Amino acid sequence: MDPIEAISPKKDSSLAMLLEAERRDYELHYLQQADLRLIAGEAVARSRRLHVKDDLNDWFDLGAQHDIGLGELDVILMRKDPPFDMEYIYTSYILERAEVAGALIVNKPQALRDMNEKAYTAWFADCSPLTLITRSMADVKRFVEEHGKIVVKPLDGMGGKSIFVINRGDNNTNVIIETLTHYGTRFAMAQVFIPEIRDGDKRILLIDGEAIPYSLARIPTGDDHRGNLVMGAAAEGRELTDQDRRICDAVGPVLREKGVIFCGIDVIGDYMTEINSTSPTGIRELDTIFDLNIAGTLFDAIEKKLR
Repeated sequence: MDPIEAISPKKDSSLAMLLEAERRDYELHYLQQADLRLIAGEAVARSRRLHVKDDLNDWFDLGAQHDIGLGELDVILMRKDPPFDMEYIYTSYILERAEVAGALIVNKPQALRDMNEKAYTAWFADCSPLTLITRSMADVKRFVEEHGKIVVKPLDGMGGKSIFVINRGDNNTNVIIETLTHYGTRFAMAQVFIPEIRDGDKRILLIDGEAIPYSLARIPTGDDHRGNLVMGAAAEGRELTDQDRRICDAVGPVLREKGVIFCGIDVIGDYMTEINSTSPTGIRELDTIFDLNIAGTLFDAIEKKLR
């Protein structure tokens, strides 16, 4: 995971998982990317034993560092936030060697590489808004001219960073497209703007392909289109709609087949805009609003796979 001392304990989903693991008397090992290595094809790491508590001021204790073969662990949860860069991919290779050695990786390394959070919506085009992925600046310009209002974003970002809304005739169109595509040398995504963003960008969590029956709607502020909590959006819990469930019914079986045990999809209006398999969040907010234990449901699913 990312540095545990830097998380926000009140809302961190990784901490919610750790607290549930602690309640189940799991032996917890804490690893960052710099602790991982491959030697003679074996995945090993410098590990520190970890204990956690639900205390906003003092939420963890770490033991002394020691070496461990990653195949000795029963389960490894990959909770490193994007950007989904080459360092992330290299990490997935090490985790795949741990998988070969017998560890259950959540989520499966192959799936982490295959299921880019933005691009993989193309596998569910019927559930998604009209989407263009291209390096061509001219293609994006034509897209906005044709549809009037679009959203453009990088393929490797998170948390609402570098997401732009472009209207037809916007004088900033060229510089936005140049910036996102690095003058036509990198792929970017464009989607038709969904006006229902005013009602919230819904995060829906799926565990082994089954949806938690509630979503976390992240409602943008009046001066921002982005439904991201880190960008100031307000959180509101909602029951899944019939359309939410239809999307989950389409996506869930594929996630299960690919080894994605914990996933978050983003839905605006009636459309899925992203599939978050890398390090999805939203557990603590939904637990608080609806008196759930989503991490408990997750570890029930993990334990079932270990039997």
